[in-house]
Amino acid sequence: MQDLVNFLNGIIWSPALVYLCLGAGLFYSIITRFVQIRHFFEMWRLLFSGKSSKKGISSFQALAVSLSGRVGTGNIAGVAAAIGFGGPGAVFWMWMVAFFGAATAYAESTLAQIYKEEDDGEFRGGPAYYIEKAMGQKWYAWLFAIATIFACGVLLPGVQSNSIGNAVEAAFGSGPLIETAVGTFSFAKIFTGTVISIILAFIIFGGVKRIAHFTQIVVPFMALAYVITAFVIILLNISQVPAVIAMIVGDAFSPMAGFGAAIGWGVKRGIYSNEAGQGTGPHAAAAANVDHPAQQGLVQSFSIYIDTLLVCSATAFMILITGAYNVHGAGEAFLVQNIAADISANGPVFTQMAVESALPGVGKPFIAVALFFFAFTTILAYYYIAETNIAYIRRTFKVSGLMFVLKLILIASVFYGTVKTAGLAWAMGDIGVGLMAWLNIIGILIIFFLAKPAIIALKDYEEQQAQGVTDFTFNPIKLGIKGADYWEKRYRKLSEEKAACDSKDGPVEMVNDASS
Repeated sequence: MQDLVNFLNGIIWSPALVYLCLGAGLFYSIITRFVQIRHFFEMWRLLFSGKSSKKGISSFQALAVSLSGRVGTGNIAGVAAAIGFGGPGAVFWMWMVAFFGAATAYAESTLAQIYKEEDDGEFRGGPAYYIEKAMGQKWYAWLFAIATIFACGVLLPGVQSNSIGNAVEAAFGSGPLIETAVGTFSFAKIFTGTVISIILAFIIFGGVKRIAHFTQIVVPFMALAYVITAFVIILLNISQVPAVIAMIVGDAFSPMAGFGAAIGWGVKRGIYSNEAGQGTGPHAAAAANVDHPAQQGLVQSFSIYIDTLLVCSATAFMILITGAYNVHGAGEAFLVQNIAADISANGPVFTQMAVESALPGVGKPFIAVALFFFAFTTILAYYYIAETNIAYIRRTFKVSGLMFVLKLILIASVFYGTVKTAGLAWAMGDIGVGLMAWLNIIGILIIFFLAKPAIIALKDYEEQQAQGVTDFTFNPIKLGIKGADYWEKRYRKLSEEKAACDSKDGPVEMVNDASS
């Protein structure tokens, strides 16, 4: 099984995908004139300006849901793996894929907003929806939907729960071994898997609103606590920071771990962590209740900064400052060995050892708790993404019971992932991430060359900003954007309401031309 999974990963995560991810981010950065820099303060303003409705969640809730997917085990165990297999220089390439990926995140999330739909009283959208409507290729949309259901419903949840199980075992011990029909596992992992499964079932059977309310409380709290702890450790070792930065930048372009290894692992774990271009973030973006699609695109772009440039960097600096890492070379050899050879880079132990060495007695249990919240909220995000793609398929095939089956499969995957080996869990997760990234990035590039809807929306938003507009509107017909059915209906309704007010109170100037 491990050999098969590694073979598939070698095909999916070839250098072509690595450079496609970086290239797409660079392309959209140039096309949008580096929207991730120009609109930084607008992103911050928009975070707290939107409100939820019966059909949609607020911008902040959508950010929290998407961050719950982005800020996960990749920020703790994923950074450790990037350093362990790619060297310190891999951190530099995580930064690069985050910076350029922020523009990709804007594009895919804006597309999700433009082509979203109302389904059973809730907003739904994502790559499957915008691929069908903007590309006009329903077969390709179905391919993405099926790949995403498989990845987010089966493969990726096991990575998150596996890291929780490993962290709990490292912090509190394994306990007695228990023999089962499928193997021998520690009591700690079985107990952890059971607890996670029960809590998960309670939340996912409550729907997207319950997920949003849970994540908007947990995500900011856990991210802040984790970053504060990292800053304390960095401040205690502030004199080493310049040397660490020099090591990260120097190793990014040196053969220490091999240039290919540094960039490959940096991009792979960077995408796994911040999800820019992967196609998962747009699902939460589509659920937001906003006045203009570009607004949620900007908010989602900001989430890349929070994930990689803040949380991932905090993990990297803790590990590198304390020296709690090894760098694997070819075969069994180590290019750098600071800790025991049997400590796996595919897990949270590097990070736990880093915190433990700086704050004795705190590190292992703190990371176990932090990782529980990071990973658990990511599992919730994965469920919502898989659910959205089942809803997309259900538009064509009215099959009942699919959502219930998804819930059962996801819970089973989470429990199994908690007890299985880390190497297999991560490798299977990489297959899921890679499949979605290939399909989504190719999709958003083709859509750009067909119609440029995300760029047109950005230009429209900037023009309204320049006019000093406070109540933004979006008229897809006037802008020449086809297939944006929700926004067409919304604009007509606003125009009718405005016309009714005009007839009572006299003419009132509209932001957009209602005659369109």
